[in-house]
Amino acid sequence: MHLLALETATHRLSVALWLDGRVLERAAELPNGSSEWLLPNVHALLAEGGVGLKSLDGIAFGAGPGSFTGLRLAAGCAQGLAYGLDLPVLGIGTLAALAFASGETRAYVCLDARMNEVYVAAYENGVEIISPIVCPPAQAQAPSGEGWIGCGDGFASYGDLLPRFLRTRPELRPTADAVARLAAPRLARGEGLAASEAMPLYVRDKVALTTAERLARGGTK
Repeated sequence: MHLLALETATHRLSVALWLDGRVLERAAELPNGSSEWLLPNVHALLAEGGVGLKSLDGIAFGAGPGSFTGLRLAAGCAQGLAYGLDLPVLGIGTLAALAFASGETRAYVCLDARMNEVYVAAYENGVEIISPIVCPPAQAQAPSGEGWIGCGDGFASYGDLLPRFLRTRPELRPTADAVARLAAPRLARGEGLAASEAMPLYVRDKVALTTAERLARGGTK
């Protein structure tokens, strides 16, 4: 199976190519995100792997939660490529991808959601224990049991307000490599969707806040 994976939900943008179990990846840290980075690196990665778009069997993308702009970028790119090639598309949860990328048995995942909120979820051996939610850091609930590791940039931004763990890894981000590895077996089982059905998972329902709401959350005009 040849699978293209895209992950742009955070400032760390990445693309990966699954080639029958071998994974190639390109990544860049872009504080403001960049739609100009994505497609050129998709084509460069395909060239590196020695395959063309027409040899792909599916496309996966980091579906969220995460940056609204980033989620739309990955979903739109995946849909656009899939339409032209009539390929199945599969969205992979950003927090699940981060947990997988961590390699931890028990991963409590937390990403900075801006507006004084975080996206959190918990996974044990890849099984979702706490479903992705958005909440103020002080309201984030810790899973029961010991051995949990805090993963994600939420711990860099709000570490004093979040549940305490013996160890945290705030440098971790979701990766296209993880998206590819999670998506490959599911696409092989026929779980891919038509391009028109592949949508981002925003979690936060309201994208835009009024000035009054931003100020109430401690933001700026």
